[in-house]
Amino acid sequence: MWQSPIAPGLSWYQATVDERPAYAALDGSVTADAAIIGGGFTGLQAAFLLAKAGVKVALIDANRFGDGASGRNGGQLGTGQRAWPEELEAEFGFERAKALFDMAEHAKTYLLDFAREHQIDMEYLPGQMNVEHKKGKEKDYRDSVEIAATRFNYPHMHFMDRQETAERLGSSHYHCGIYDIGTGHIHPLKLLAGLARVAANAGAHLHEMTAAKALRPSGGKTLIETERGTITASKVLIATNAYINGLEPVTSAHVMPIRSFIGATVPLDAFPDIIPGNEAVADSRFVVRYFRKSRDGRLLFGGREAYTADSPRDISRHIRRQIAEIYPQLSNIDMTHAWGGSVGITMNRQPFAREVMPGVISVAGYSGHGVMLSNYCGALFARSLLGQATELDLFKALKVPAFPGGSRLRSPLLFLALSWYALRDRF
Repeated sequence: MWQSPIAPGLSWYQATVDERPAYAALDGSVTADAAIIGGGFTGLQAAFLLAKAGVKVALIDANRFGDGASGRNGGQLGTGQRAWPEELEAEFGFERAKALFDMAEHAKTYLLDFAREHQIDMEYLPGQMNVEHKKGKEKDYRDSVEIAATRFNYPHMHFMDRQETAERLGSSHYHCGIYDIGTGHIHPLKLLAGLARVAANAGAHLHEMTAAKALRPSGGKTLIETERGTITASKVLIATNAYINGLEPVTSAHVMPIRSFIGATVPLDAFPDIIPGNEAVADSRFVVRYFRKSRDGRLLFGGREAYTADSPRDISRHIRRQIAEIYPQLSNIDMTHAWGGSVGITMNRQPFAREVMPGVISVAGYSGHGVMLSNYCGALFARSLLGQATELDLFKALKVPAFPGGSRLRSPLLFLALSWYALRDRF
């Protein structure tokens, strides 16, 4: 079984997807109308739509498609942007907040329609719960439901009191929550593998195991250097997210990787009360605990984060401890898989979209809310190259600050800041 060289552990996703086709590494120098660096959701969606429109597009990835977050994430779609609608309104005013919220809903519709049209079984299951781990937030949650329905035209949520929250989760650990029937969760690697197939069939030139070493202007175009050849293109999309690895300095200053880890249990046949509706769950901690039931009844639980590139030696031990805090009856549950990967975050947790060089656009930093947004941003990039006005301009207009400290101190400062916020989760 394939082991990602950039992310620890063998994932349950990898174990349950049909053998993925390999795409040959770039060998030689080519020219293209558009070049894409990064074979995750963003890059492959852009490649698909551009190739479908007759654009000559070449995409490269340093590893296999799905080795990054697109193939190893928690699988939850969510609703809206990462911030609650009322938080968006407080920051941007109603008109702009509504446009950002609607954009995210368009992303949800795009993704579900794409999978349906191309017959990709991404194991979609409906329903998500956002639950509160501290007392005293009931009014905030009730208000959020009302605001979403009356001001943002989203009537698909309802407030859950403590009793309903406990019944739907099979745990009394949380105090209240919001039930959202307008979204759901997926098997991300099945979507990723299907997307790559669709893009290749559309005529996109896809190359795995081809790392971009440098990119520079060349005669009014951009030249991308790899180990065994070059790509010269009029337009370039950088879609590496957390795996920019210093390739381009502007993106590197604005998007930082943090490690996140997930474990999969055996099927919970003996515990029918745990998430009996098979929904996804995300809690209110700064270091979010996110978990869900798979189609075959496993608990897929994510939550431990590391604010460095390092990974724990025993991922499952840390994940099992967090599971037991919510579900003590699962303290000795067998875990079949445990894995991790890097998530790209920004300072204000808003996506980063910017022209970083003439003709070079970078889109990244989905900050844990990227399953549907990353797919849609890839589509929006393609549409913009085809001369269409797109909602990607909403992200380009966001004021996403660079992380402080420069290249040497950026990571240590991030570690200190995020560790402080994580400590606050306990009080």
